[in-house]
Amino acid sequence: MAPDVKVEPSSVATGEVWTVERVKALGVMTNVETAAQVLGIGRTVAYRLAKEGRFPVQVLRIGHSYRVPVLRLLELLGAESDRLD
Repeated sequence: MAPDVKVEPSSVATGEVWTVERVKALGVMTNVETAAQVLGIGRTVAYRLAKEGRFPVQVLRIGHSYRVPVLRLLELLGAESDRLD
């Protein structure tokens, strides 16, 4: 049985272009680090903004983790959609 493969934010090359399709492919939620990459925000600043409640889009605190609804990212980018194909 092969282990589940999970793409962590650190495995995404810096400077890669985030297209609307690529953001939609993240699913329903993503982590703060990935959302920060999409928005061009550094990791440290992103976590500080999330903690202070000032991240550019809605952030949900679930246990010790922060999660960002992908729909909110798409809305901020002007690419809202009724479907996340």
